Amino acid sequence: MKNKTNLSTEEVSNLLGDKNVKIIDARPVDAYNGWKLKNEPRGGHIKGAKSLPFKWTKYMDWIEIVNSKGITPEQKIIIYAYKNENAVKVAERFLRNGFEDVNIYDKFVEEWASDSELPMEKLERYKHLVYPEWVKAVTEGEIPPEHNGGKTVICHAHYRNRNAYLSGHIPGAIDIDTLALESPETWNRRTPEELKEALERHGITADTTVVLYGKYMSPDNADQFPGSAAGHIGAIRNAFIMMYAGVKDVRVLNGGFQSWEDAGFEVSVKDVPKKPVEDFGAEIPANPELAVDLPEAKEMLKSKDAELVCVRSRREYIGEVSGYNYIEKKGRIPGAVFGNCGSDAYHMENYRNVDHTTKEFHEIADDWAKIGITPDKHLAFYCGTGWRGSEAFYNAWLMGFPRVSVFDGGWFEWSADPNNPYETGLPD
Repeated sequence: MKNKTNLSTEEVSNLLGDKNVKIIDARPVDAYNGWKLKNEPRGGHIKGAKSLPFKWTKYMDWIEIVNSKGITPEQKIIIYAYKNENAVKVAERFLRNGFEDVNIYDKFVEEWASDSELPMEKLERYKHLVYPEWVKAVTEGEIPPEHNGGKTVICHAHYRNRNAYLSGHIPGAIDIDTLALESPETWNRRTPEELKEALERHGITADTTVVLYGKYMSPDNADQFPGSAAGHIGAIRNAFIMMYAGVKDVRVLNGGFQSWEDAGFEVSVKDVPKKPVEDFGAEIPANPELAVDLPEAKEMLKSKDAELVCVRSRREYIGEVSGYNYIEKKGRIPGAVFGNCGSDAYHMENYRNVDHTTKEFHEIADDWAKIGITPDKHLAFYCGTGWRGSEAFYNAWLMGFPRVSVFDGGWFEWSADPNNPYETGLPD
């Protein structure tokens, strides 16, 4: 390697903010977000570091991931990890791909995380994006870090597909059909009375810690899932509705069932019975501000202090396709900001990593800032029927954005009224 193989803490500190330097965090994404996976004094990552986990070196398109993060061979590369051997292997990948100035920093836990004077960053609400080992501890009756210590219900979410649950799930998890919380007539959240009954039937109260996840499904099965081919996005949709209803501690397994399998943990096929409770324990909705309906959406379009964010694909946005076989009209809501989900109505690759975990939050925030999606505004995310909008909403909420909502009706409700204006083609 050119330059020093190992840099000191002082040397790394002096290079912070240098645009010609990229610091690479090769630890798991959950450690980058803020979890103390090795009991380090402080959670999070070195300020300005990019997330590039050692786990990803097994992917054939590793260099494409590197390129997408703006990491170039002209830059000085500094890599740190929990295990020095992992940092070295990541460094070797860089060297094989034409990078020359590649360096290792091996004092992150001992010196950087231990010194409160050295700058670190983390995802504001990282504890609501949990990792497999945390969930495993819950299933084994332990109280893992950042847990409120109360009753926990783990929910395997699906859409009319219990076989997705029965074919293999996290031990102890119950299944929850997304239709329990949203109506197939409108794809909007159900009434407060219906939500109360559904949550009680699933053993969930306002004080229950709920952990949600789902399975990523093949695009070949996309027509089974309104809004996404991914069962896991249904889990995030349920998370939004539970938060709206008033469940105080809602969490999502980062990466869904794929993360559980990647960790090599036991998979169960037992049909776990639900344990109903008598009363949810709070008036529903406890957090009505999290949902925006059509009248408020129209008011937001007039406001300089608010944005409707269209989390659809480009072809949907310009009106080439509606996105769904049950939506006839094609186009977009005039004045909505384009928060591009990805390739089509069944993908969210602009918000996810290659292993289905949530994309580095700095990257999402930077992409949003370029188009005026900033935390000082009231943001209401929408898509066709609410699923993709819910995932974008959850990202913003995790980042600590103070005023975020889901425009629940989305394009489905907007386009159903012939009096509502719409646009097609490229915006002016």
